[in-house]
Amino acid sequence: MSYCTWVKKMKFERIKNLREDKDIKQRELAEYLNVSQNTYSQYENGVISLNAETLVKLAKFYDTSIDYLLELTDERRPYKRK
Repeated sequence: MSYCTWVKKMKFERIKNLREDKDIKQRELAEYLNVSQNTYSQYENGVISLNAETLVKLAKFYDTSIDYLLELTDERRPYKRK
């Protein structure tokens, strides 16, 4: 399975959990990302894939790494910048 197919088919449980842990509504995060609430819901449910720009915005918002968002690591802290 290619990376694009893998990302497209996965649900983004970690993104949903981070949002719920901060008591943020989908609508509020959708506004931050400049998308509709429906689009954001589709991100969380894996209906549509997250693009790189959206992943970067979410990683910055949650002060974490894209790898953490994609469940490629359990280390929540972002990588140190060089």
